Amino acid sequence: MNITAALDILKEKGYKFTGKREKILEIFSEDNRYLSAKHLHQFMMKDYPGLSIDTIYRNIKVFEKLNILESTELKAEKHYRYKCSEEHYHHIICTDCGTVKEIDMCPMEVVSPTAAGFTITHHKFELYGYCDECKP
Repeated sequence: MNITAALDILKEKGYKFTGKREKILEIFSEDNRYLSAKHLHQFMMKDYPGLSIDTIYRNIKVFEKLNILESTELKAEKHYRYKCSEEHYHHIICTDCGTVKEIDMCPMEVVSPTAAGFTITHHKFELYGYCDECKP
């Protein structure tokens, strides 16, 4: 996902284009990592002093609803990033900085045969640890 695609989705779904929304999307575009709303708020305060954290959360909720952003939980707090353009993906996520690397295999190849009695409709597979820059 990129800024243009995200703005197109907003427009298609009848949401207003605002400078704040564009700035939020720019911030996510600059990093391939998960960011917390608090972190995003700190970045936004440079251009929008006095911006409330509630505005950040409201926009994040809109972006999640429209499948522009995806979330995970790090350090007992939700973090967000652009949704992968692929429908089927798996990640390794740094629990310190939120950096993301894709995993090139699918664990469902091993799990599916053992899922007797279930009809699997979707899955999400994330591994957590430290990237080379953050490892203790």
